[in-house]
Amino acid sequence: MQTINIANGPENASRLILGCMRMPALSVEDAAKMIQTAYDLGINFIDHATCYGDGEAEKRFGDAIALTSVKREDLIIQSKCGLRFDKQIFDWRKSNILESVDGILKRLKMEYLDVLLLHRPDLLYDPEQIAEAFDELEAAGKVRYFGVSNTMPMQIELLKKYVKQPLKINQLQLSLEQSQLIDQDLYMNNKTTDMSVMRDGGALDYCRLNDITIQAWSPLQYGMFKGMFIDNPEFPEMNKVLGELANQYGVTKAAIAIAWILRHPAKMQVIAGTMNPVHLTEMTEACRIDLTHEEWYKLYLSSGKFLP
Repeated sequence: MQTINIANGPENASRLILGCMRMPALSVEDAAKMIQTAYDLGINFIDHATCYGDGEAEKRFGDAIALTSVKREDLIIQSKCGLRFDKQIFDWRKSNILESVDGILKRLKMEYLDVLLLHRPDLLYDPEQIAEAFDELEAAGKVRYFGVSNTMPMQIELLKKYVKQPLKINQLQLSLEQSQLIDQDLYMNNKTTDMSVMRDGGALDYCRLNDITIQAWSPLQYGMFKGMFIDNPEFPEMNKVLGELANQYGVTKAAIAIAWILRHPAKMQVIAGTMNPVHLTEMTEACRIDLTHEEWYKLYLSSGKFLP
């Protein structure tokens, strides 16, 4: 398993992350098998959020890890707060951040989080309240590192004016099909395609300039949770190229699609959200593949892009 050192953050972090959004569908025993499998494969980074199963993902994980041989100190546990589907709001208020972390730790049956991310921007966020919350969490030893998700560069800059802790992670959507994070640079100033439109304020380059690690979510999905593009008849050319490279490297199409993200020099992490131990094992094969420059572009163009 490839690892990276996150600047001013966790060291030796696996480049594949076990995303636990779907863990509530598993029994405690099956969840334990999933945790053990991930750890045995070298995945030491775990991603949660308060909204995953309305807290059930964290609770299931907390119950299941006790059935494994995995030690808490051998894992990097991350969770996110801010999405309140129960009230149909996004909430970055100090009170919600503090209450959320207490709830997370109770459900996980743990004393601290390695990483806390603010989950999607609250349009009414007050950076001074966030700074106070982070200070209290750090002083209490409840959270070691902090970051954001789906957050624009200028929003991070505003947070940095008040928050003293380094914000060193930004969780962003990226897949071979949903590649808007990188498209705009190629099509800059090209009025013939809406792929020239900057939709994220230059988040990729901003994160690279500021040593912020990008965590790519939904690496095998198209659209906004519409489904997988792997073996989807809507994407014949992409699957043709994925299949050719999968055969060449002796891996699955999913491994090739993840290797495409890992090949980017931004040194991103990729969130694997499968709850199938076999599929997770197949995905980790991506870490042994180093796609060539030509193969990377071949995949990119197969997803419907074109060279201007």
